[in-house]
Amino acid sequence: MSDVIHLLPDSVANQIAAGEVIQRPASVIKELVENAVDAGAKTIQVIVVDAGRTCIQVIDDGKGMSETDARLSFERHATSKIQNATDLFALHTMGFRGEALASIAAVAQVELLTRRQDDEIGTRLMIAGSKVTSQEPASCPVGSNFKVENLFFNVPARRKFLKTNATELSNIMTAFERIVLVYPGIRFSLHHNGVEMLNLRATNLRQRIADVFGKQYNQDLLPVEVHTAMATITGFVGKPETARKKGGSDYLFVNGRYMKHAYFHKAVMTAYDRMIPEGMQVPYFLYFEVDPSQIDVNIHPTKTEIKFENEQAIWQILSAAVRDAIGKFCEVPSIDFDTVGSPDIPVFDPSRENIVAPKVTYNPDYNPFNTGGKSSGSSWSQKPAASSPEGWESLYGIAAPSEGDVFDAVPPVSLPNNTLDADRSPSHYQYKGKYLMTAVKSGLMIIDQHRADVRILYERYMNQISSHTANTQKILFPETVQFSPAEHVVMQQILPELMNAGFDLSDLGGNTYAINGVPVGLEGIDPVMLVRQMVTETSSANAPLTTLHAQLALRLAQSAAIPYGQVLSNDEMENIINELFSCSNVNYTPDGKAILCILPQGDIEQLLG
Repeated sequence: MSDVIHLLPDSVANQIAAGEVIQRPASVIKELVENAVDAGAKTIQVIVVDAGRTCIQVIDDGKGMSETDARLSFERHATSKIQNATDLFALHTMGFRGEALASIAAVAQVELLTRRQDDEIGTRLMIAGSKVTSQEPASCPVGSNFKVENLFFNVPARRKFLKTNATELSNIMTAFERIVLVYPGIRFSLHHNGVEMLNLRATNLRQRIADVFGKQYNQDLLPVEVHTAMATITGFVGKPETARKKGGSDYLFVNGRYMKHAYFHKAVMTAYDRMIPEGMQVPYFLYFEVDPSQIDVNIHPTKTEIKFENEQAIWQILSAAVRDAIGKFCEVPSIDFDTVGSPDIPVFDPSRENIVAPKVTYNPDYNPFNTGGKSSGSSWSQKPAASSPEGWESLYGIAAPSEGDVFDAVPPVSLPNNTLDADRSPSHYQYKGKYLMTAVKSGLMIIDQHRADVRILYERYMNQISSHTANTQKILFPETVQFSPAEHVVMQQILPELMNAGFDLSDLGGNTYAINGVPVGLEGIDPVMLVRQMVTETSSANAPLTTLHAQLALRLAQSAAIPYGQVLSNDEMENIINELFSCSNVNYTPDGKAILCILPQGDIEQLLG
């Protein structure tokens, strides 16, 4: 029998490695920009076409490469970052495995222009599918210029599973933000389809955060700084009032590298116990400086999962540092001792005698509805009220109600033939401001009032959005909302749907929008927070446009629905129950939560024995 084990060709091995390292266009930008940072660049420019499908170009002014290094850099495990295995425990660079460029060249067409400071002429290198197609001298500035075109051109299955341009661009913005937040001293710029998305000047960390996420962050952040023998932690955390339900800007970095660490995230959130509602998150930007020998970054291809040797001790340091920042910088209401211009309140002196309490005089015969003049006395003259004329009912063209007649203020609602609604009682009971209880033929029906209203409003908003019949309530004083570049991409995607839902929004430029009107029925709800929540949930879900209507309708319904604790009259409860049973689904909310349940009559009798 012949041998069956053989070595894979380099091109196939590179494509396999690319499946782990290069997952989408954002992965290409991450690897190329990190290489530019390691090369000592002071200015890095990223140019993207069609969200990276057509072209990705990264230009830097770093050290550049020689002709030999340029050619060797595209080989697997070729790197200048480490020399031996022990260097893995003393890493000071972003890259170290030497797989990024080889993986990119395996699934794309790459052109590299590079030159060192001491060289008079640079090198142009062209590679497609791991094969070098051209290498020649070329005139170019100092640094490197990578152009990656037609990503996954030779792996159509991978290209087919790329998301929409808006989703891929959002992923690019997220990856870009994770790098620019670590290196505020480097100037970055990002262009997409000829439009400048970001232009970040070299500055300090706090200003870099404000440049990326908006000016409001400058007032909402509290500084954190702690120095110990085990770790140094610096950065910023948000004030408790900046808590959001989803999509908080939570960033953890260790030795200049972004990381995901649920254990440390819990440490930050634990410091906010009893300060923010359960399930809410605050933004934070925390930077760890740890001895490289105490961490392991080589446990995942994306290098975002990092193992610490002393996790529990660092957890305690982090939690204490955040608590200290909150306690030191949170505003405490101050007592105003300034009495200038205030009324003089005399102090009671018990030694004084003949203290008489003030008296108030009034006329017990005063009648504000009496139109007569004053009499000679202090009281108003009393005039008998005019009696109603006989037959006044004919003036209104109606008959006087006779005993036993009943008038309904609201016309009866026709209900579908539903067994749950059979023989329903006209009287209802509200339990603890949360549940509606009504008797039905099979027993006792218990309805969650908030979830029932969510289902009712959801179907109403869905009809309005699909038919473009939503009404808008203008805001007397328009409010502005500013987004990060990544959120701005999502906002542009859902803006037409928000307009169809009844919002009146205008683009002010600089990732800022003016809210001029909101859908009718949302009065009293913070429009800025509502728009932010819809953008955050849409970006986190990465949903296609086909489900965007449902997401917007659900968010609007949840915001406008009757809250828990609101006391309802019997007529209001009757109206909710009638509208609920007119919906297409009376049992569950759009997000799958149960609306009602029935306690069977037999169970009630069994409980009471």
